[in-house]
Amino acid sequence: METYRAHCMILPFPIQSHINPMLQFAKSLQHEGTKITLATTNFLFKTLDEGSGSISVKTICDGYDEGANGIVPEIYFPKFRKVGSETLTELILKLQDLGCPVDCIIYDSLLPWCLDVAKDLGVRAGVFTQSCAVNNIYHHVHKGLLKLPLEESEVDIPGLPPFLASDLPSFVSNSGPYPASSQLVLHDQLEKFEEADWIFFNGFYRLEEEVNGWMATILPVETIGPTIPSMYLDKRLEDDKQYGPNLFKPMNNACISWLSERSISSVVYVAFGSLAELDVEQMEELSWGLRTTTIILYGWLENQNQRSCQKASSLGVPMIAMPQWTDQSTNARFVMDIWKIGIKAQPDENGIVRRDVIGQCISLVMEGEIGQEIRKSAKKWKELARLAFEEGGSSDENIKDFVSDLAQS
Repeated sequence: METYRAHCMILPFPIQSHINPMLQFAKSLQHEGTKITLATTNFLFKTLDEGSGSISVKTICDGYDEGANGIVPEIYFPKFRKVGSETLTELILKLQDLGCPVDCIIYDSLLPWCLDVAKDLGVRAGVFTQSCAVNNIYHHVHKGLLKLPLEESEVDIPGLPPFLASDLPSFVSNSGPYPASSQLVLHDQLEKFEEADWIFFNGFYRLEEEVNGWMATILPVETIGPTIPSMYLDKRLEDDKQYGPNLFKPMNNACISWLSERSISSVVYVAFGSLAELDVEQMEELSWGLRTTTIILYGWLENQNQRSCQKASSLGVPMIAMPQWTDQSTNARFVMDIWKIGIKAQPDENGIVRRDVIGQCISLVMEGEIGQEIRKSAKKWKELARLAFEEGGSSDENIKDFVSDLAQS
């Protein structure tokens, strides 16, 4: 008979950037003796490039088993809520009949209907969500404490430094273009936050110490990150060297081989994520900016989202922030002014970051006194990330306390 302390079902939103951190959290819970079942959509399960190791994967339906490409959010979100609620309930009841009852559902904050399923079945529930700072901003919008549309050029939010309107997530500074997504992000995901048994922030305490402290006064928050493979942190999970499963075929061997031939601090990585799209003019400016920067052998600009920020800060990697949408502007502010691990490439009056600005930013980060200070700060945050996750660290203790609480319930 399999023995375990509790059984957690993990439900990420079905895109790669949401699967990765929740899967890493699941690995930590499994290490503490918790049985894990990862639930994903039928379509996503068919497209996974590799398995998830010892973690069991089960499927639910979002209403689009052949894929939802081209389906607008106004249609997709309600359909997923209806069909997902039904098939998730069926899955949990099936596991119960098989003698493997679910003790807790840990769901992505973009799947708020999972809380209703949990309550209907008498199962405890925890919500897994983004950075504390971004959640705090969304919380103030949801509660009507920050009125939209914004009328002020600067805003003051408890637990955060004074922010310009341009530092706020795009759903706050300009929610018009994406009404369904704005409704989900600013309201639906927060509607029943207070009813969840736990709220897990994807970060570590020292990374957002002041805002974490403030949020803890109103919600049952826990920091459990950084959610990156153990080999980059405490190395307690010997086989945890990469995320997996992947929606895209990884090129690990080719990348490592190429990087091994380069000298230290000579490579700049360019990444704009799986969702952001640059227009033609911005792509041309980026290309010329990289081409004219002779210091680099390849090139790096990181279009920041919260998960990329966490990886870079946890690995001691300096950053150039070139935010496009969602929470990226807020993260860029933290990168430059709070954590001091990078600089922001400033756009012109048309919202385009020009080639000369890109070149100057690369030079500042890669060489000279400013670059040295950034690298020094990045190394500090790398060490703090390791301390948070190692035995007795803040994230380690939060994970242990959660598992202990769950096992005793």
